[in-house]
Amino acid sequence: MRKISNCTKRFHNADILSTNKYGHGNVGCGIRWIHSEDLSREISSGSSIGVHKYPNTETLAEQQEDADLISLLKACIKREDLQKGINLHADILKRGLLKRSPYIGDALICMYARCGELLKAQEILVDLSIRDVVLWTRVIVGFDKKGQGLEALKCFEQMRQQGILPDAAIFCCILKACGNVGAVDKGEEIHNEIFREGLLQSNVILGTTLINMYVKCGELAKAQQVLSGLPVRDAFAWSALIGGYAQQGQGEKALECYEQMKEDGVLPDAVTFLSVLKACGSIGATHKGKEIHDVIIKQELLRKKVSLGGALVDMYAKCGDLRKAEEVLSGLPIRDSISWSALITGYAQVGQGQAALNCFDQMQREGAFPNAITYSSVLKACGTIGAVDKGEQVHHEIVRQGLLKQNVVLGTALIDMYVKCGALAKAQEVLEQLPVGDVVAWSALISGYAERGCGKAALSCFEQMQAKGCLPDAILFSCILNACNHSGLVEEAQNFFSAMTNKFGLKPDVNHFLCMVDLLGRTGHLDKAVAIIHRMPSGKKSVVWPVLMDSCQKWGDVNIGKWVFDNAIQENKADVAAYLCMANIYAAAGMHEHAQTIKAMREANMVRERDFYTQLKDPHR
Repeated sequence: MRKISNCTKRFHNADILSTNKYGHGNVGCGIRWIHSEDLSREISSGSSIGVHKYPNTETLAEQQEDADLISLLKACIKREDLQKGINLHADILKRGLLKRSPYIGDALICMYARCGELLKAQEILVDLSIRDVVLWTRVIVGFDKKGQGLEALKCFEQMRQQGILPDAAIFCCILKACGNVGAVDKGEEIHNEIFREGLLQSNVILGTTLINMYVKCGELAKAQQVLSGLPVRDAFAWSALIGGYAQQGQGEKALECYEQMKEDGVLPDAVTFLSVLKACGSIGATHKGKEIHDVIIKQELLRKKVSLGGALVDMYAKCGDLRKAEEVLSGLPIRDSISWSALITGYAQVGQGQAALNCFDQMQREGAFPNAITYSSVLKACGTIGAVDKGEQVHHEIVRQGLLKQNVVLGTALIDMYVKCGALAKAQEVLEQLPVGDVVAWSALISGYAERGCGKAALSCFEQMQAKGCLPDAILFSCILNACNHSGLVEEAQNFFSAMTNKFGLKPDVNHFLCMVDLLGRTGHLDKAVAIIHRMPSGKKSVVWPVLMDSCQKWGDVNIGKWVFDNAIQENKADVAAYLCMANIYAAAGMHEHAQTIKAMREANMVRERDFYTQLKDPHR
């Protein structure tokens, strides 16, 4: 087959629409360029996708013209010139060339898919007179790579409706889409079909993709079940499951899988080590992490896989061994932003703000570029030591790089930093400038106002948040109730507590109840505090008894005080604080005999308690 010559060169100057000439190159028949780089990266080289044969009824001149068109469409992809591709498409439609040659349709689909116009690619796909699984796969992969997993699933269903049978390659693509959008039910449906066709027995990649799908959907037990049933469990499959457990914070299970993997005789690779180190950091398994570190050094992987260095630094930092983390960083052949960020984050997490800022300065001196994670940790460090000037410098750099538009977490970190430094007006200014203010950012600002007794300002923030369409969560309600508590805003707190369930459908937890009981009790609304307690779940009330007892002592309410006392000692007869508080309430009310009775009860219970524990220690006594 001879190659097309000079078509692409003439593309820059050719007036495609006015002349309908595509150049003259030497061509053979049956040109087809179905295997794109993107697709081959997505799908195993062992998949069933291959070159499809179409019946050839064209003349040599027509074949030559088709080849030139295909070459020009490929040039559109290379130059990312969508408009030229659209112009070519218009001329192709005008001349009816899609009906003549399926290869041109294929080329158009590729052009639109690679240029990001996937709906257009799908539209052409549906209109093609000859349809095959390869073309559908290309479009489905395109949707998934753009993060449009739901569109990928719709495209897959449309393919099935056309009577086209999927192969292992397209199953891999659609399982990946299921994982990305959390469509576990659809993933299970595909799993069952794969099982019925026996594809797992012959396609290792498909098994790993299934594990990844279940992992991303949080179904780790099912992922483990798939792994157990695979005829061949390679490092990729094991690493997928280990990574899933590590991501979900189940470090022990991740390490168990790692040990099973070694028992199976499967050699871990760099990807495995990354997940195992993450697991070690999550549970503080320094000894196991050191063991992995030794293996990595022995295999000289730090020079081959830069990310392992950052993972090691992160593991030691999370295990609290910051000296070792710094030692590892110093010895790395390449110190990138990830490894520096891991150490900076480690210092910031344990409250060593100045050490974190020193690392940040050293990082910049060495020419490493901070990323969003770095800045987030540096802002945390600034907040812990009140370094508002340094925080403002970082703020200006973040704005200069346009990172606030891309990263909501950075906005929240900035607000939190300014709040901790007492610069609440600056924090509010940042929040108002954020393209999207999420509930975490609003909570940070409201908490700042609450801690400084600025209850009205906190309530104003809540109103602004609602006006911008941001829905509160349970944590934010804790913040707003605390703000009311600190400022003595009883009526407002009651309204918020009621709205939490009635308007927003949120279930109050112990912290919400405790905050309300504290506020109502301190402000003398003891009956209302009791009513709140009656709404609490049984077994969760022990935390409110000391709070309400203090309020009863403050207001001299003997009756409610006695009710609280009875409930408190029913749960814990050795509650010393309850006895003392009740005795004080009686004494303050002039009921000295009752106070003495409470003291006697306390002594009697203390004796019984001592006898009980003595009997436990010496049952033969």
